[in-house]
Amino acid sequence: MSSLIHGGDIEGYILEYGSAPLDFSANCNPLGIPPGVVAAIAEAAASADKYPDPLCRRLTNALSEKLGIPPRWILCGNGAADLIFRLALARKPKTALVTAPTFAEYELALETVGCRVSHHSLTSAGGFAVTEEILGEITPAVDMLFICNPNNPTGLTVTPALLAKILEACAESGTLLVVDECFNGFLDDPAAHSLKSKLSGYDNLLILDAFTKLYGMAGVRLGYCMTKNTALLDGMRNAGQPWAVSSLAQAAGLAALRETDYIEKARALVRTERAYLQNALVSAGMQQVSGEANYIFFRSDVPALVSKLQAKGILIRDCGNYHGLSEGWYRVAVRTHAENERLVDALTGL
Repeated sequence: MSSLIHGGDIEGYILEYGSAPLDFSANCNPLGIPPGVVAAIAEAAASADKYPDPLCRRLTNALSEKLGIPPRWILCGNGAADLIFRLALARKPKTALVTAPTFAEYELALETVGCRVSHHSLTSAGGFAVTEEILGEITPAVDMLFICNPNNPTGLTVTPALLAKILEACAESGTLLVVDECFNGFLDDPAAHSLKSKLSGYDNLLILDAFTKLYGMAGVRLGYCMTKNTALLDGMRNAGQPWAVSSLAQAAGLAALRETDYIEKARALVRTERAYLQNALVSAGMQQVSGEANYIFFRSDVPALVSKLQAKGILIRDCGNYHGLSEGWYRVAVRTHAENERLVDALTGL
């Protein structure tokens, strides 16, 4: 199979093996897309001959009501990745700081505008935790800082106390703090690890979120960001094509916001199955197993682990291409118990 930056290359697997895999490489809701969202997309298809609302007014108003922030503080996009690139194009930072390892899209977007990217290393010896050492790197010379919380691929959160200190340090230095909360909804206590409550007090805070993972809507492509800095949002809106969110995606988002029972059910499933899978991975000889959300990060000394599991019909995420990581680091999604058992059985036989 060809190597791509991200996981979830189901089509590549089918082309090589002739059948669909069990995909642990993409961290989407194990319950799949909600039936109500499927129905909303099907209904919206009948009017797909018309252009979508370029301002996503109905969806933005629904998000505003759910989040308790003004609609003008919200911008929707074609997934969080679209908004990351729009941010880089709108702001055009000269310097930026990212943790390493973390989601590759931050650095890719920054590089498109010629930004010089520095890395704050998260080390194996330190358990890949963000510590107060990062505060010393937040200076007026840093235009933008990206924090993925919980981090991808480690699955670890920044402690709320430290996150508050990072926000204050960025405010003092004039640094734009971008916090990616796309996996926040899978945490046991999402509100405790979110900066959404701080939005009204800081012009230099932008939060990313998406329907992609939490609602199992990766193929729909729908994300949003939040900031009280409306001038920045205007710049981001103008940094890409005007119809970034299709009418089908907007309808899907509106339907997803009504799926409260689905989210509670998914969170309970992830909590139980995460513990099962973590224990099973340790028993199977994996090392440094971590994760607080719907995916687990670990190290294995098994040679050619990815290809061996592919031969058994299973995809996992090889994390060797993350900045700061090397061969032998992997990430797996938390899925249903039956699916998790299949992964454990496959690992046990290696």
